[in-house]
Amino acid sequence: MQGPERAWKRGRTELKVQKIHRLLRRYDPKNQTDPKHRRKPAELTRRSAANPPNTSEKSRSAEHSADQSLEKVGADSKVLEEATLSICKSLLENNPRTGNFGALIRVFLRRTNELKISAECQNQLFIWQAHNALFIICCLLKVFICHVSEQELLLHFSYCKREPGSYEPDSEDLCEELLFCLIHLIVELPLLDITYSVLLEAITALIIFLSYQLFNKEIIHESVIHKYLMHGRCVSNTSRLVKTLLYNFIRQEKSPPPGSHVFQQQADGGGLLYGLASGVASGLWTVFTLGGVGSKPTPQQDQSSPLANQSLMLVLILVNLTDAPDCPNPYRQAVTSFKNTQDSSVAPSPTPHSFQINFNSLYTALCEQQMSDQATLLLYTLLHQNSNVRTYVLARTDIEILVLPILEILYHVEERNSHHVYMALIILLILTEDDGFNRSIHQVILKNITWYAERVLTEISLGSLLILVVIRTIQYNMTRTRDKYLHTNCLAALANMSAQFRSLHQYAAQRIISLFSLLSKKHNKVLEQATQSLRGPLGSEGAPLPDYAQDLNVIEEVIRMMLEIINSCLSNSLHHNPNLVYALLYKRELFEQFRGHPCFQDIMQNIDMVISFFSSRLEQAGADLSVERVLEIIKQGAVALPKDRLRKFPELKFKYVEEEQPEEFFIPYVWSLVYNSAVGLYWRPQDIQLFTMDSG
Repeated sequence: MQGPERAWKRGRTELKVQKIHRLLRRYDPKNQTDPKHRRKPAELTRRSAANPPNTSEKSRSAEHSADQSLEKVGADSKVLEEATLSICKSLLENNPRTGNFGALIRVFLRRTNELKISAECQNQLFIWQAHNALFIICCLLKVFICHVSEQELLLHFSYCKREPGSYEPDSEDLCEELLFCLIHLIVELPLLDITYSVLLEAITALIIFLSYQLFNKEIIHESVIHKYLMHGRCVSNTSRLVKTLLYNFIRQEKSPPPGSHVFQQQADGGGLLYGLASGVASGLWTVFTLGGVGSKPTPQQDQSSPLANQSLMLVLILVNLTDAPDCPNPYRQAVTSFKNTQDSSVAPSPTPHSFQINFNSLYTALCEQQMSDQATLLLYTLLHQNSNVRTYVLARTDIEILVLPILEILYHVEERNSHHVYMALIILLILTEDDGFNRSIHQVILKNITWYAERVLTEISLGSLLILVVIRTIQYNMTRTRDKYLHTNCLAALANMSAQFRSLHQYAAQRIISLFSLLSKKHNKVLEQATQSLRGPLGSEGAPLPDYAQDLNVIEEVIRMMLEIINSCLSNSLHHNPNLVYALLYKRELFEQFRGHPCFQDIMQNIDMVISFFSSRLEQAGADLSVERVLEIIKQGAVALPKDRLRKFPELKFKYVEEEQPEEFFIPYVWSLVYNSAVGLYWRPQDIQLFTMDSG
């Protein structure tokens, strides 16, 4: 097996880290069906570095409540789907003769013309009618898309009440008109209690329009609906749509209580039809509010924001649409180029569809919502593809409020799905590519990290905590998943930081050497097994030699990386890390077996020299030295050690590079999040083709 690919450039070592969908492999969401993986964002509060957020027990309780709420919504959606399926299928069969689907859409389009004025005047009748019409359209669309091709769907938009099977070839393109109307509604209609439901329904309708991907095994590259969104009238609202959806995510507006958006019955009773209409609207709204009819809202329900969740889902879907042959994805262009409203020096962007948004508000929302897969995926997208966001995040002086939730995701690796863990890890890798970040995290001092259970951490730097969590992830992977690529990315993050290690916590220094000890034992065990296998009959069927050889090669690559990390720290910041030197001396015997190994001889020179130099000074100081005295001698020796005695190696730098066809991973991943977490949407598992779904 070949080692990590390296490219030398401008005196720096850059590693092309394993590309993402090779890392994550094709999406298999079986582990997503466990309710513990369907989490709502936990509440995180902004705190000072000295008082970091305690997200362990509180967030777990909130997530448990959110899981129950999501299960309730999922149950409501499933009941609705089953109750309306036969009616929708009947309309599907009769629509070529009746044209009722097109007629319903025209009713909705007429109602939307008055929506903005109705909202301004607090006139709820038109809003209620538009919402109910759109709700029915969504129910029908879901069934149509699941059972007919895209071309057949477009025909259903054109059927009218004439002879059976007739249609108007020269009529307006009702499908494009509906898409344009939905986008126009989202960007123009103000968000109020009375408009919340219709805005949510409009966003849901766009998600349903794009859900053909769920019923295709292959990634869709050509689609009429995609063409409407990326080429037609809709494209003029690209930046406004993305901006509105992001602000919906930022604001996290709670859903209004059931009935608050429904007009009140007049004093004179208003007539039977008026009261019936109010009752129907109130009943429909329970599908979209967490809890349903007659249920008592939990605290987490009160804080939930279906609109924010659905908006984020739609952003992720739009950003990951594949480019058209003659046009790049305009929604990706918008997301990857938007700028900060607070930057007065911003010049007009040459990138199409660029806009400005408040980065401070976006940063706060991203920090608070990291316990959800979709928020972590948005953060990854912005850090990887939007240089303006990446620069802003790296310049923040409160970077800990972003990094701590990411570390907690990695710490609870056994409770998270593997894709969430990988996204969190790659975010760390992207951040550690910046030397300023690597320096600043050692200057942020945290107190009382309650979710870290292995040891009481009353005071520790953010950098040392990051090292502890990444090492713990490596050890978990060694004993459980044994994924080489996860090792590669964890070690890449440590390597990027190694030259800037500062004042490492004694426990962090111990864990670095303990990990090397674990790798050393693993190496010896595999080497012994390989040696024993050589004594067996060569060439026999099922001989284990190839497996042992491969395992040995992998473990030696990891050991080499660990030695390079230790060497990088010693070469660049030895005088800042007496605790690491102490741990190195305490376990010096671990390194003896690697001195003569051909794979490690060069990198062992500096480590050997440091061990010999400080061992000599300790011997001169006498026996029975206290820990404090040993550390004092190490600090004095670090000043006295001539730097020219340490051999210089190229700077250890790793860079994350995305796969050339990232849609092979991201599109199934995004749609799995929609399947599991979108509000008010249910698809039968047996109908899903994009990924393997456990229907049980």
